[in-house]
Amino acid sequence: MITRLSHACIYVLDQESAYDFYINKLGFSVHTDAPIGEDGRWLTVTAPGQPELEIILMHVAPGMTFTVESAKQMRELVQQGTFGFGVFDTEDIFATYEELHSKGVEFIKPPTKESYATEALFKDDSGNWFSLTERK
Repeated sequence: MITRLSHACIYVLDQESAYDFYINKLGFSVHTDAPIGEDGRWLTVTAPGQPELEIILMHVAPGMTFTVESAKQMRELVQQGTFGFGVFDTEDIFATYEELHSKGVEFIKPPTKESYATEALFKDDSGNWFSLTERK
């Protein structure tokens, strides 16, 4: 029987830049930062309120996961903002929005009251977009 999800993957274009974004702008913590294979890097981060869920910042490059062609296609899709990877919860969306905005996080939708919650949308440094949500 499956008991929980321990890892989720976000595809990034540059792991150093993603490291800076998720640690210094979003305030996440590094869980694992270790070399794998010849040129690989296993980089996972966790949100402050959910340390048991590791987010893998997976570099899109030819190698273990991607062929040269599939890496090229995936990089193009990530850069176009094709992927919306998840919803991050906050207890005070307006304060969190101001904090992240002041750190240079690009918002594509400011906090807006919706029928389900108050929500803002932002992009990471690779082009992936996320919902920032204060639930009712």
